This record gives sequence, C-alpha cells and structure tokens, in this order.
Amino acid sequence: MNTLYDETKFILKKYGIIANKKLGQNFLISDEVVNAIVTAAKLSKTDLVIEIGPGLGNLTKPLLENAGKVVCVELDSNMLQILKERFLLYSNLEIIKQDILKVDLAKLIREEKQKNTNLQTVKVVANLPYYITSPIMMYLLEQKLEIESITVMVQKEVAERFIAIPGQKQAGAITYTIYYYAEGEKVIDVPKDSFIPEPEVDSEVIHLKIRKEPLFPLAPDSLFFPMIKTAFSQRRKTLLNTLVNGNILSSKEEGKKILETLGLPETIRGEALSIEDFKRLAEMIEQKRR
Repeated sequence: MNTLYDETKFILKKYGIIANKKLGQNFLISDEVVNAIVTAAKLSKTDLVIEIGPGLGNLTKPLLENAGKVVCVELDSNMLQILKERFLLYSNLEIIKQDILKVDLAKLIREEKQKNTNLQTVKVVANLPYYITSPIMMYLLEQKLEIESITVMVQKEVAERFIAIPGQKQAGAITYTIYYYAEGEKVIDVPKDSFIPEPEVDSEVIHLKIRKEPLFPLAPDSLFFPMIKTAFSQRRKTLLNTLVNGNILSSKEEGKKILETLGLPETIRGEALSIEDFKRLAEMIEQKRR
C-alpha cells in the first residue's frame, strides 16, 4: 500500500465512511496534487498552518511533516476519530470541531503564537468544499488576519475568477476583493479523477500571497466594495444603469457627468473597469454626497 489511492480506499473501508454530499466531500487521492499543494505553500517549521476541512487527512500528513503546528478545523464528526487515530503520534496537531466561519481565527492565531514562540508565520492550506468556497475566502480576507498566504483547491471556474486581473473577462466581484488583499497565481490543474468520489467539475489549486498592506486605504463607510458588488449584480447591463438601479447613483444624469469626468464611456460595463477605476468612481460619488 504505497499510494494515496490505496490508503484512502483502506480508510474508507475500515471506518465505513461514505462521502457526505451535503458537506461537499470529495477525498483527494492524487499524490501529485498533494505534493504540488505542499510545495506551493512553502512550509517550514516556523509556520502555523490552518487546514480547513481536512476530511480523512490525506493532505494533513505532509502538512504535519513540514510545518511547525497544524490546526485542523473540521465540521464532520465522522472525520474526527479518523484524524485522531491516523495522526496519534504527531505532537504538532490540534483538531477543532467547528464551522470555519464560526471560528475566531484572530484569537486562535494569537493564542497559538503565545503557546509556541517559534511560530512566526501563519498559512492557510485547504481543499475547500465547493459549495462554500467564496464565503470562506471572503471571511479569511476581510478579517485582515495575520496570514502570509492561502493555498487552496477550488472548482476550476471559481479559481480562474479568484486569480483573474480586474478588468479581465473572467473577473467577477470577488476578483476585485481578492486582488485588493492578495496576489494570486495558479499552481496546478486537478482533473476529476483525482478524487473519490469524482466531482462533477474539474478543480484547480491556487496560491494567494497576502499583501502586507491592501492596495489602498478605504474609509469604513466607503462605497468601493458595495459599488463593485452592485456593478456585477446585473452583468449584462451597463455600469450606469446598474448603479442607478442599485441606488449607488441618484440619476443617470449624475452618472453620465461622473463617467465623463473620469474619461469612461457611458456604455461601459462594470467588468471592463480596473480596480483603480472603481476607486476613483467611488471617491467621486462620495464627494458629491457630502
């Protein structure tokens, strides 16, 4: 038994495990993909790794071997016994049974660093459940946590949106948020047969390097993010119509003047704007509201 596939089949049979579709479980069985994830994360013994949804622990093992400490956040009770028994001999593992969106990560990171002063950097590594990928990413970024990088596997289509450059065809509202906080890159394509059971879509591993500071400062009540979300809520409509319908602009006349001042055509769609365009647009609308 020298492959991840063999080991996974053994564990599933031993514990009588069937993948939970409601939790989006697909167990990774590709040694190549696991190695690519670990390599991309650039782990060292000074790293605290937060693994979201470890499942059977196929990715957990190399994380434990390469990082200083691994905290696994797992919601499925069936996985807890497996993780505890499989990694009984590892002293650098902690398992938390919780929904990641309900975990106080800032407190967790602070306490782990207080317990072990050798832990200098924090990295998130995960094979994310596809049904909740975007909320998790937003949660990690918007908390402005002390995280150096995020290395995750997600649905391929979503991955391309995450690491697109704002203004590109693949970009969506979340593209601008991620780009504001991080620099993204593709690591590896992951075909469907890399999992048991096979998902309906292909996947992709991406690596996000968190910026030391966001691209630019924003006021707490800034229109920047609400405006981007509104702009992408009706992609087929022009930016002007969308912002008027979303009550970001009071009228088309006001919007036409602002777009003209910014050198943008009134027929432009939100997906064509750079992140700097949205920043200037938000600032000008905010000035007119004062």
